[in-house]
Amino acid sequence: MIELRPFSSLGGADHGWLKARHHFSFASYHDPRRVHWGALRVWNDDEIAPGAGFDPHPHRDMEIITYVREGAITHRDSMGNEGRTEAGDVQIMSAGTGVIHSEYNLETVPTRIFQIWIIPDLRGARPNWGTKRFPKENRDGAFEVLASGRAADAGSGALPINADAAVMAAALKPGQSAALALAPGRVAYLVPARGRITVNGIAAGARDGVAVRDEERLTVTATEDAEVVLVEAAA
Repeated sequence: MIELRPFSSLGGADHGWLKARHHFSFASYHDPRRVHWGALRVWNDDEIAPGAGFDPHPHRDMEIITYVREGAITHRDSMGNEGRTEAGDVQIMSAGTGVIHSEYNLETVPTRIFQIWIIPDLRGARPNWGTKRFPKENRDGAFEVLASGRAADAGSGALPINADAAVMAAALKPGQSAALALAPGRVAYLVPARGRITVNGIAAGARDGVAVRDEERLTVTATEDAEVVLVEAAA
């Protein structure tokens, strides 16, 4: 089953400094049909104005992955971590027993991110934060695992999370395809950060959501230059 969720159908809010679209119920947006997809709980498409950002606020028992599409995000937290993550790269925060953090766009241009929340398998874990550069050439024509808690990805260089799930990305040229097997009891959700694609023949445009379950294999084909972000998780 493949369900297309057009960008125009997403929830959202315009706070001036933040323009947000929500693939799943979040904050004041609630759609009982779109609360989560397996262990995937949140996928926000955020644009943050220069010099603005999220002031310090708490989280606990959630795996939060930030994929930077344009610009950069600067992170600070109560664990003493501080770092800047640029376009194409990824940061993770395992909130665990609790952490307070801020996220700011300290650049002179808007920053655009996908913020992804995954429900952890392990609650009450020690909080953790990390960021890593992922050269885009490593994902040319294939999915690269960026963050994962799956046993099969141990030692792969992916950022660690406390969930049996993985965040991946692929860069595809027109006519190029990337395939992914989907085991029974697993789901996938993917979004083209840019470009147009087909997923097992279903067409999707930039920032559309594609929810997948009960498919043994996904074939993602670009119809124009495309950058695709995907979460694979337990159903």
